Amino acid sequence: MINFLNISYLQSGNEKQQQAYQVLTAHQILEKLTAFTPILTGTIPINIDIESSDLDIICYVQDKTAFTKTLTDHFQNEKGFIISENPTFQSIKANFFMAGFEFEIFGQPIPTIQQNAYRHMLIEHQILLEKGETFRQEIIRLKNQGIKTEPAFAQLLDIAGNAYEELLKLEPTHKPWV
Repeated sequence: MINFLNISYLQSGNEKQQQAYQVLTAHQILEKLTAFTPILTGTIPINIDIESSDLDIICYVQDKTAFTKTLTDHFQNEKGFIISENPTFQSIKANFFMAGFEFEIFGQPIPTIQQNAYRHMLIEHQILLEKGETFRQEIIRLKNQGIKTEPAFAQLLDIAGNAYEELLKLEPTHKPWV
């Protein structure tokens, strides 16, 4: 199992993963967010990204003011920088463009390894390992048709109901990453 808590795995990945590593390290993105236990999640780490895929970073935010200040201090001058808040998820999100990548930095008051984005990524990674390259290509094909990641997995796995909730049911009871 890849240790997704340390982005060094990106160095030996595909071209986009290597580029992501370069941007993240050159601009010290994770270091700037270190107080919030950041984790890179989403499709790029597990090699199911498409042209429009962004770099998703999740954060553990206990102090919204401090998080917002950190985001503003470090990224406000980046192209398209915007911060939004979602009261339903008690979350704050920043979006911007840097060095050829779109970034989404998401924070909520849940430890990052317990957040759904991280849990979904681990489950999806395991499924990809089990199902193989043809399955991975089918996920990418569906994503290119506009289907979001979790619904694409649910469709190919013939899972009914809310894809986001149903995928979490596939999580092993023993979580080696905790």
